[in-house]
Amino acid sequence: MAYNGAIEEGTHVSTIHESGNDTTTKHEQILQHIQSLKIGTKISVRAIAKELSVSEGTVYKAFKEAEASGLVSTKERIGTVRIDRKRRDALDQLTFGEVAQIVEGRLFGGVDGLDKTLHKFVIGAMELEAMLRYIDQGSLLIVGNRVNVHRRALEQGAGVLITGGFEPSEEVIALADELSLPILSSRHDTYTVASMINRAMYDRLIKRKIMLIEDIVTFSRPADVLRTGAMVADYNKLSKETGYSRFPVVDDRGRVIGMMTAKDAVGSKEDIPVDKAMTRQPITAAPNITVTSAAHTMAAEGIDLLPIVDRHRKLLGVVTRQEVLDAMRFAGKQPESGQTFEDLMWAGFIQTEESSPDDAGISYKGAITPQMSGTLGMASEGLLTTLMALAARRMIRDTGKRDFLLESMTSYYVRPVQIDSEVVIKPRPLELSRKFSKLEIEVLDRQGLAAKAMLTAQMIDPY
Repeated sequence: MAYNGAIEEGTHVSTIHESGNDTTTKHEQILQHIQSLKIGTKISVRAIAKELSVSEGTVYKAFKEAEASGLVSTKERIGTVRIDRKRRDALDQLTFGEVAQIVEGRLFGGVDGLDKTLHKFVIGAMELEAMLRYIDQGSLLIVGNRVNVHRRALEQGAGVLITGGFEPSEEVIALADELSLPILSSRHDTYTVASMINRAMYDRLIKRKIMLIEDIVTFSRPADVLRTGAMVADYNKLSKETGYSRFPVVDDRGRVIGMMTAKDAVGSKEDIPVDKAMTRQPITAAPNITVTSAAHTMAAEGIDLLPIVDRHRKLLGVVTRQEVLDAMRFAGKQPESGQTFEDLMWAGFIQTEESSPDDAGISYKGAITPQMSGTLGMASEGLLTTLMALAARRMIRDTGKRDFLLESMTSYYVRPVQIDSEVVIKPRPLELSRKFSKLEIEVLDRQGLAAKAMLTAQMIDPY
């Protein structure tokens, strides 16, 4: 029979043992136990194995899955701690526990506050009263061995990071535990730890703009699926009701074992089970892959619906090609939140229109800065390749409101390009179709042709 139900994230699947009793597996019991713990609780493999009377190997495997699911976090010199699931909308915010990892810090007190997020950090290089004006709840004070400052910062709701390898006093440690505010120590100096934290915050801004499948799929939304044991007649009925022609086939544990399509149903009698007619080993995707990667997979394989599964191939939801393209269109219109290396490289280039009737088209002009140099003081070969690919992508976006996924690129370097020289990058389309593109790209300086590339790509249409 047809099944039209929801496979929800976090749903536990029962296993029938030889006795016939419906009970959860030991693995699932461990995960349920971890979920029941209070946020901030420190846990260990040995303690849970003893409490639940299971092997430490089974607990270790469950810990790894819990960590991948965002239920626990394991940090060096801190241990494994029960945490709240991270929200993608707060991805740019670091937790105190993550700061401890970044600065190679040692935790002295306030373990219950490791999962708290910080919105800013303050460098304690001023008089105490002036410093307190900048410290508030949710901030992190970076300071040296100043005991009175440590105490006052905690009292104002801030975490404390002591630089230079110094340790806090017993009184401050007790206060940190009482207020659930972490107090950390790092062997690095103040400038170094501030730079490390700032770099991590900036990277989070970039990651926030990268859209993942889990950002666009509602895992609790009912997914139209077929169960093993359903007939081709059930497929035909479900296809007629929904207007779709492609459905995942799942077993009694919710795992995807096949895909039933119109092609599979053609010529099959209605009383044939779908698991006899379906396509086995279907293409699936994990929820943490990028939307762009999913678009490439669906375009390359010619599929309009992609099942999203967990590491055990349990169905979490489905995504259609239209949903993926809509998400890419939305992401392309969002303001920049942090610049990648590619953004920084391309920042100095502007579009120019060719005036020669024999060489009409779009070109891009810019300067080779000292930061773009290679080991020999000339423009890096890798940088020139990246600039040529960026020029090709920009030309396709500007002229056709489309984008592409790079398939191959062959580069030729005619001669070195001097630092501080002005270059013009000319992408010329040799073949542009709905599905594929082939371009020739040239880099020219005052002396003429300096580099050249041939690029082939698969076209996508997110705009």
